[in-house]
Amino acid sequence: MKKYAPKEELVALNLEGKIAHMRQVMEDALRTFGSDRVILAWTGGKDSTLLLWVLKELCETENLPMPRSLFINEGHVFDEIMDFVKDWTEKLGLDVDHVKNDDVYNLAKGVIGSTIQVADLDERNQKEIVRLKYEKPSFVYEAESYIGNHLMKTVAMNRFLEGAGVDAVITGIRWDEQDARKNETEFSPRKNPDHTRIHPILPFDEREIWDAHFHLKVPFCSLYREGYRSLGAAGTTTKTTDTPAWEQDLEGTIERGGRRQDKENLMERLRDLGYM
Repeated sequence: MKKYAPKEELVALNLEGKIAHMRQVMEDALRTFGSDRVILAWTGGKDSTLLLWVLKELCETENLPMPRSLFINEGHVFDEIMDFVKDWTEKLGLDVDHVKNDDVYNLAKGVIGSTIQVADLDERNQKEIVRLKYEKPSFVYEAESYIGNHLMKTVAMNRFLEGAGVDAVITGIRWDEQDARKNETEFSPRKNPDHTRIHPILPFDEREIWDAHFHLKVPFCSLYREGYRSLGAAGTTTKTTDTPAWEQDLEGTIERGGRRQDKENLMERLRDLGYM
């Protein structure tokens, strides 16, 4: 595993230092695994888009092939996010794999609030329900519920990784977001399927993510300008103000307060099951 400065030293870096660290972690990942064996998990949100932008610049500067990106369609995505991802995929000439748990989505007919019978799921999804220790015969389809999050995000991603020839996944998680992520490392080996998670922006806080966006002229989804701070599933992600995200009281309020809190409270368990 790669060795980096201790957490307290990285958190204390200025913005330029954290951007340099981000670049170094991604370069180490590309040189360790090879660009063709690395994929970037791109949600269309501010954190992963910052990674995408810096990764593209890094590959051009170092004359390295640009890895593929992975967009996980959780089954209830904001139209603005879909438009943003489509637009920048075309502008940057990206190779983006879109994945979705079609078995679950089709049973629900894409309708949030639909009831799905566990017995109607395919074998893989039924096994995942067992892993969740869920014993009821049915559940309500909702992308950011405990069950929905696991099936629509983690299972969709794992199914892709099992056949994609990928050894490492770059993700945009940060130490300050969640207690479940406070002990993450830049290179984090995972099982089932075997791969390594790469975490280049761990030491950033929310304010520094926005500072980096404006410093590097990184684009972002229009929802942030409308007041959204953390983008989850449409319909269960809310905003409390129309003030642009970066102009809000980022230090005195909760970044993920507009997300479903049952998911937030179960993040440690979701992480153990393979969530980012």
